[in-house]
Amino acid sequence: MPEKNMLFTPFKIGNKVAPNRFGINAMECCDADENGNPSKRTYERYEKLFEGKAGFIDLEAITCQYKHRSRVDQLSILPHNAKPLEKFVSHLKSINSDNIFIFQLTHSGEISLSKPGVSTRIRVSDEPLYGYEDAVQIGDDEIEIIMDEFVQAAKIAYDAGADGVDLKFCHGYLGSQILRPYNQANWKYGGSWEKRRQYAFDLTERVIKAINDPNFIVGSKVSMYEAIPGGQGTAGPDSAVMDLTESIDLIKGLEERGAKYIMQSAGTPSHTCDFHMPNKNKPDDGYMHMYFQKVCRDNLKPETAVLGSAYSIFRNGKGTKFNAVAPEKNSMLYWGDKNIRDHVTDFILLGRQSFADPYLPIKAIEGRENEIHWCTACNNCIELMIRQNNVGCATYNPEYTQLLKEVRAEFGKLVDVHT
Repeated sequence: MPEKNMLFTPFKIGNKVAPNRFGINAMECCDADENGNPSKRTYERYEKLFEGKAGFIDLEAITCQYKHRSRVDQLSILPHNAKPLEKFVSHLKSINSDNIFIFQLTHSGEISLSKPGVSTRIRVSDEPLYGYEDAVQIGDDEIEIIMDEFVQAAKIAYDAGADGVDLKFCHGYLGSQILRPYNQANWKYGGSWEKRRQYAFDLTERVIKAINDPNFIVGSKVSMYEAIPGGQGTAGPDSAVMDLTESIDLIKGLEERGAKYIMQSAGTPSHTCDFHMPNKNKPDDGYMHMYFQKVCRDNLKPETAVLGSAYSIFRNGKGTKFNAVAPEKNSMLYWGDKNIRDHVTDFILLGRQSFADPYLPIKAIEGRENEIHWCTACNNCIELMIRQNNVGCATYNPEYTQLLKEVRAEFGKLVDVHT
């Protein structure tokens, strides 16, 4: 009798236990209603994810304010959203209350939409990032308001019944922008690493103090290395050399202040999308993500959960051009089991794969692997997001196949893939 796959075993995060090691990444889907509340399509997506029985689900990037957001139809978490979000969480937990359900709180900063009357860009660096020259610089006063908005959002999430929050320090959003070596402006959270990291530490402490409930799980998704000069995990403000010294110090400092989990990520979809989400032409970047997971796992306490990204590319070991390894030793389920046993990660996170088949966890657990719809890494879902359309799998869901056709008929096929 073969050993049980470690993906099918429970793991404790904070005071809650996830029944398995499958996690669902926060995937923005541009389908909130006009008030930023969950729409019919939002309900349908998450109903399937809850029926799919993943042990950990991260609600897609939900904005704490509406003036600087990345999507026109983005979910928001403001006082007027409180009751709709409470209804949303209650409904989903009536389907499956066994998992851990958290909200990813976000502020888009310099990668906000630049659309008059809808959203404007702000930055913390003296020099704007190339391609985002219209971002307006902010400082101490504005960041205090933003941090208050995060605390308010965490309280709303708590009252709505969420199990915790993900304070987003990744993917080029405001948290990343403050943490980067590129942020050399002379202000409270700029310049030296000691000042830049303090933003993440202060925000974490303020949220934990405001909620004041040991059962509410606070953690963060972190880009260990953004793969842009001056980005997170680089050796300096104008260096592209990987140096994880600051990233390691960040996750250890978050843990010291009460973070119960770290979601590993890398790259930034606005600039290095293929590194962030390894594609079928260069799938080997998936192995780099395993390295970043190992760095996290080696530097955190055993009880602090590490959730690793970039597993969708491994599929069932087939259909992707990996070299020098047999398919049966290169599948998602193989690597998930092996990496948990080898103390590389504690969970695997599914992003694009959760669009292709939200029922993957339960199918795998029940031995129905032959029924799984494997993500093809076509990135058509990402094309829909970039076009600010509702997002879903255009390979397996006819509704989104038709939507993609309509989008391409109007705008042409997307050439430059970045969010």
